[in-house]
Amino acid sequence: MDKIIISPSKYIQGEGALANIGEYVATYGMQPLVIADDFVMGLTKGTVEASFKEQLVEFDTFNGECSREEINRLIDKTDSVKADVIIGIGGGKTLDTAKAVAYYCKLPVVIVPTIASTDAPTSALAVIYTPEGEFSEYLLFPSNPNMVIMDTAIIAAAPVRLIVAGMGDALSTWFEARANMTSGKTTMAGGAPTRAAQALAKLCFETLMADGLKAKVAVENKVSTKAVENIIEANTYLSGIGFESSGLAAAHAIHNGLTKLEECHHLLHGEKVAFGTLTQLVLENAPLEEINQVIAFCKSIGLPTNLHDMGVKEIDRDKLLNVAEVSCAEGETIHNMPFPVTAQSVLSAILTAHQLGS
Repeated sequence: MDKIIISPSKYIQGEGALANIGEYVATYGMQPLVIADDFVMGLTKGTVEASFKEQLVEFDTFNGECSREEINRLIDKTDSVKADVIIGIGGGKTLDTAKAVAYYCKLPVVIVPTIASTDAPTSALAVIYTPEGEFSEYLLFPSNPNMVIMDTAIIAAAPVRLIVAGMGDALSTWFEARANMTSGKTTMAGGAPTRAAQALAKLCFETLMADGLKAKVAVENKVSTKAVENIIEANTYLSGIGFESSGLAAAHAIHNGLTKLEECHHLLHGEKVAFGTLTQLVLENAPLEEINQVIAFCKSIGLPTNLHDMGVKEIDRDKLLNVAEVSCAEGETIHNMPFPVTAQSVLSAILTAHQLGS
């Protein structure tokens, strides 16, 4: 199997980076269409317009759902204004929509996250929903975004829960990469992991351990520090390249199973992934020292370490067996683990992880 690593063509990060967007985007086009929701538009439009100076910039308000209908509406808008580059500013659904519009219009896309809650901004993937907000399909792109711009001042001003959830998502990266490397399964990049991708995945974990708590404290005070800069890079770039080019395993599959528990519907993606990571470590019988390190980290920044933390009041084994069965569905990434996994073994790991993290 060939080794493959994929990534955005350019990744830019810095305090006030949005103010330079006009200069950066000029590489790709001179008539951009900017897509953002109402709140983000109000937050960023003035900065974007000032950066492009006299250049013509079209803006369109994202309607809140990354659906086929919204994508088609924005494709029509792109054609009508003769845009030659798409810019998405905001959260995951806005960014996924921008990626999809650019893909269908065969245009470059620039991604500007305003939060660091997941590693999705760098990926060659969008999640498509129905207009009512139900999952519809994954849309895979032949390449990653042309550019990702992270303005750390904007991200540091977002609610602290979002960057903490991003750390929960990033926490799984190294452990899933390690499992995938051992099993030799194909990664989302379509091949075996490179040493570079593995190194980024490990650096992601090391950065979380070194700077996670410091970054949380800084963001609670709505300031950007060196630790915040490091964690934004870990949550977005290191984790993004790490998961896509090194592979997913049990942690994300268990996250998918947890979406079937109504009590967990209020949780963010990374909050569920954090418990999925702890469960994966139990599943593979990782050293207790490593498990305790993960538990201590999660507790220090406010990530859940047991089912009660996630809102599950009663431990119902039948419901948890359903979670385990969904986690083990055919095609799920849990089968990238370097040993056979059954629903019963996942249930056992969930219950043990819950007890260890309580």
